[in-house]
Amino acid sequence: QVQLVESGGGLVQPGGSLRLSCAASGSIFSISDMGWYRQAPGKERELVADITRDGLTNYADSVKGRFTISRDNAISGDNAKNTVYLQMNSLKPEDTAVYYCNVALGNLAPWGRGTQVTVSS
Repeated sequence: QVQLVESGGGLVQPGGSLRLSCAASGSIFSISDMGWYRQAPGKERELVADITRDGLTNYADSVKGRFTISRDNAISGDNAKNTVYLQMNSLKPEDTAVYYCNVALGNLAPWGRGTQVTVSS
């Protein structure tokens, strides 16, 4: 069963850090490039970081140098569960959004609920 569950969000002061986790269940995620997306109020969802199965990463200019994406690849199989992380440092108020994970290329999986990140003093 394909499922994405994000966690780790919260309220943090500017300059603070958070680490998001995404539990991705389903064999498709074992071979997919994975990404973290975010959607701020009134804005479209955007891809902020992605990572290949082999660990090559790419970042949006707005988060480069502050965010780090990583992943744990599960052993392949129908019940494989992969985990994708997003370490966020030096957070800014403009990082406030709901954060989601999904495949970074190709057909998107059904979206999870996301995790809310709020950066405010």
